[in-house]
Amino acid sequence: MSNPKASKNKLQTLLEILLTSTKLGLTSFGGPVAHLAYFKDEYIDRRKWLDDKTYADIIALCQFLPGPASSQVGISIGMLRGGLLGGLISWLGFTVPSIIVLIVFAMMYQTFSLDDAGFIHSLKIVAAAVVLHALIGLGKKLTPDKSRIAIALFAASIMLLYPSAWMQILIILAAGFIGFTFFKDKAESKVQPFSINISKKLGITSLGLLTSLLIVLPILNRLSDNALLNIFDTFFRVGSLVFGGGHVVLPMIEREVVPNGLLTANEFLAGYGMAQAVPGPLFTFSSYLGTMMEGILGAIVATVGIFLPSFLLIIAALPFLNELRSRATFQGVLMGVNASVVGILLAAFYDPVLSSSIFTTTDFALGVILFGLLNIWKVPAWLIVILGVAGGYILQFITI
Repeated sequence: MSNPKASKNKLQTLLEILLTSTKLGLTSFGGPVAHLAYFKDEYIDRRKWLDDKTYADIIALCQFLPGPASSQVGISIGMLRGGLLGGLISWLGFTVPSIIVLIVFAMMYQTFSLDDAGFIHSLKIVAAAVVLHALIGLGKKLTPDKSRIAIALFAASIMLLYPSAWMQILIILAAGFIGFTFFKDKAESKVQPFSINISKKLGITSLGLLTSLLIVLPILNRLSDNALLNIFDTFFRVGSLVFGGGHVVLPMIEREVVPNGLLTANEFLAGYGMAQAVPGPLFTFSSYLGTMMEGILGAIVATVGIFLPSFLLIIAALPFLNELRSRATFQGVLMGVNASVVGILLAAFYDPVLSSSIFTTTDFALGVILFGLLNIWKVPAWLIVILGVAGGYILQFITI
């Protein structure tokens, strides 16, 4: 017999996840690095859904997985809060706003241009303030001693000198090995466990399904002449195999659609520009491409195709994370990985966040004001977005 009170509490939890993730989906500008900062501000600092250590461990886990890391972190938090349905709702709230904008843009792209809109530049300055705020907070937690600061600085230097997705993976692996070798004695005897309503059996099944689809879909696609199946196969394969986030996935998709005549280069670049201007994950670029190919149904198929691997990978990994976190060797690995993530974020803060946002003393002034409001006066991130856009127009007007 079902418990009405328990059902009501579960419904309230799911509604809370939907409202919170939708707010983030409407205000999280600036790419994956900024998304993690927005998540920390909302989920960790304000709502206390997770502690800093668990949040850092989830980020480290998602850095190991292919696909959009920030979306995977959001899905993971939703699953920890509300089970599998919570993960789905968290993804929908964070992703649907940008999906809608990009579908509309795909149908209007010939007349709808935002290339020179002033608010886009203001949003980049907002992202710089948010990322710096997150970087300072994560640095204090994840690099508390000289050895881990050294790992972070080394990781940042290497990423700036040799920026690539594969170099990021190598840095994380190397940092994990250093942590395994030298940080085992720093492991905590008691790690705060988290509750996850996903069995290990389901995790193994999820990984098996992912592997099967990677094998079966290309075969079915070759045997069939169905456009939607071709779209699903293409985007599922990209979502399963790309490391490094949204900016890395773009050239992979471009090679799949432009040379084959599915889109022109101009159509592809128009959508890419718009994807940079909307909040939420850059992987929603797939919604634009799907619409251009096969209308709204194509958008749904492409979007599901590119994000489905993330769900399957998270379901496969989360049931085992609690057990691994309690082991000294794995804690050592995570200490090294988390330190390297701080360094990777530091490199990303310079390029592309800072290098594409702060060009003039006016930009710097606005960035300093926004950072002060966020870091010292604790103004919420969504309000920083509004103040940043308004401040950008005001400063533009008074400095003419």
